[in-house]
Amino acid sequence: MSDFDRFTSEHSVLFDLDGTIIDSRIGIIKTLYKVVSALGHVPDETIDLTWVVGPPLAELMAEVIGFYGDTRVDEAIALYRRFYDTHGRFQTPVFPAMAELIETLARSPIRIFTATSKPASLAQTILAGHGLDKYFDRIHGAADDDTGGEKPEMIARILAQEGLSADHTLMIGDRRFDISGAHANRIRGIGVLWGYGGEKELTEAGADLLVASPDGLASAIGAQLKALARA
Repeated sequence: MSDFDRFTSEHSVLFDLDGTIIDSRIGIIKTLYKVVSALGHVPDETIDLTWVVGPPLAELMAEVIGFYGDTRVDEAIALYRRFYDTHGRFQTPVFPAMAELIETLARSPIRIFTATSKPASLAQTILAGHGLDKYFDRIHGAADDDTGGEKPEMIARILAQEGLSADHTLMIGDRRFDISGAHANRIRGIGVLWGYGGEKELTEAGADLLVASPDGLASAIGAQLKALARA
C-alpha cells in the first residue's frame, strides 16, 4: 500500500523522459559531436550544449549546426538518429529514486504515461533497457520521423486518445516546453530541478510547483492530485 492508493484510475500523471526520468545529456551531446564531425566540422567543445535536451530534434539540430554555418538539417538528423541508436541511447542512466517512484505509481490505481519529444519507439527501447517500460500504461512520444514532438499538441493528443480528464492529470518535466504544454491543455505542470531547465526557466514558464530532488516528487504528486480532487 502507498499514499497513491487513495486515488482512482481517473487520475493520471504524464512524465517527460529526458532530464526527468533519465539523465540523457551526456549521450545526446556526444552524439551531436559525432554529427558535427561527420558533417566535416571540428566540434567546439567549449560551446554550452546543456540546453539541447528538450527541444524537438529539428529545432535543436538547426541551432547546433548553424553555429558552423551549416544548413544540412535533414542530413544531420539522419546522422544523429544513426549515431544515437548505436551509441547515445546506452548513455542514459535513470535518476536516483525515479525507478522506485514509477514502480510505486504503477502499483496504484493512477494511470501513468510518458509525454516525450523523443520518438515513442526510442523511448520504449530506452525504458525497456532499464526494465521500466512495463510500468507505463502507454509510452507516448514523437513519431519515428520526429514529427508530433511539440508538447502542447502531444499532450492534447494523449488526453484525447487515453480519455484523460485535464482536471485529474499532472504533467511532470524539467523544461519550459513541459510546463507550457501542460498549461496549454489546462493541466498542472510540476517542474523538476534535477534536469536541464533550471529554476529560472521553470519559474518563468509558470510551473505550478518546483521539486528539488526525486526524493520529494512522490509527496509533490500526492499533494497536487489531492488539490485537484478538492478543486
